[in-house]
Amino acid sequence: MRILVISDLHANITALEAVLTDAGPTDEIWCLGDLVGYGPDPNQVVEKVRDMPQLTCILGNHDVAVIGRMPFETFNGDARRSLSWTEKVLNADNVNFLRALPQNAKVRGQATLAHGSPRDPLWEYVLNTLSARLNFDHFDTPWCFVGHSHIQCLFRLEKATDRVSLETIKVDQTIELSPRMILNPGSVGQPRDRDPRAAYAIYDSAACTWTPRRVAYNVAEVQARIRAAKLPEKHALRLSEGW
Repeated sequence: MRILVISDLHANITALEAVLTDAGPTDEIWCLGDLVGYGPDPNQVVEKVRDMPQLTCILGNHDVAVIGRMPFETFNGDARRSLSWTEKVLNADNVNFLRALPQNAKVRGQATLAHGSPRDPLWEYVLNTLSARLNFDHFDTPWCFVGHSHIQCLFRLEKATDRVSLETIKVDQTIELSPRMILNPGSVGQPRDRDPRAAYAIYDSAACTWTPRRVAYNVAEVQARIRAAKLPEKHALRLSEGW
């Protein structure tokens, strides 16, 4: 099956629509959480996700906070401002949809899905080989797909040497999957790897391949909505440079 893997949409409907158009038809969609937070379009994004066919979706830390399961004080000042605004504007149907989603890691076929990490699904960032190595002990499937860091990346564990490597990935270059790997599709709504284009991946569960993808979208349009909503200026500025 051809599966669209997305994460960290962060209330950016323009980026999400660009990804869906660029990806084309898929058999399933797997969303690794953080539908809301930072961006100006929480209702539009949640509604778009709600309507996705063959959807598997888990919660991210921003989602958990906005439905009242995590204190806003856990977040930095700018993120708190965004969450407070989101809490006010998110409609009841969309809140109920988020409340019905799981916040723990979920297994789908040969893949474990987690927002942060399999060890700590909501908060831990898998950013280096040490954090990756610790997490390989917390899932049993051949590979694990995570979000949260907003960075497209791939960690591979070599069983013979028990060493983990952080491998270079190239956009549109298909990767043949093998046990064991941790892969991040990057962020749809707020990339942080110095590439402002919306990030996602295509997972072929039959061929066991992973293709990281990027697509440009109208960043200025989203920045204008952030400013109109009087959300933190930082959240507008970072979209231009991908940081």
